[in-house]
Amino acid sequence: MGSLNKIELIGNLGKTPDVKKLDGGTKVATFTLATTEPAYTTQQGRQVAAKTEWHNIVAWGGMATIAERFLAKGQQVYVEGKMRYRNYEDSSTGQRKYVAEVVCSNIVLLSSNATSRENAPTGQFAGQGGQMYYQPQEMPTGANYGGYGQQEDNDPFPI
Repeated sequence: MGSLNKIELIGNLGKTPDVKKLDGGTKVATFTLATTEPAYTTQQGRQVAAKTEWHNIVAWGGMATIAERFLAKGQQVYVEGKMRYRNYEDSSTGQRKYVAEVVCSNIVLLSSNATSRENAPTGQFAGQGGQMYYQPQEMPTGANYGGYGQQEDNDPFPI
């Protein structure tokens, strides 16, 4: 039997995507997504505060173009992708950095935002059934973008 690496998130963009074009011409977009578990009261009457988690999202190629054109800070979106762990050496400090991120394969706008770059309508930007479809590209090998393409080992958080 095989394995599965699939992440589904619904949350709000923490910032407008940062888009860069790599040496080979491939686009990469990065942004953060906040997911929040609401506050609640236990049966014993104990108050539990709301908890927000922040997720690093990376979109490549056509998905990066969609993120660049239509996503803006504050929008609620559904993001589907796979979890990736990578490490790289920070060129300014020489220290090893470890990153956990979701490599995006699907974006669905759940709310529009007045600050959206092109006032995108709510809708799906990857998928099937008459929707726009973008096949995400794999991370280019040999690229030097904060360590992308420089996966060195399988242990992202060594002790």
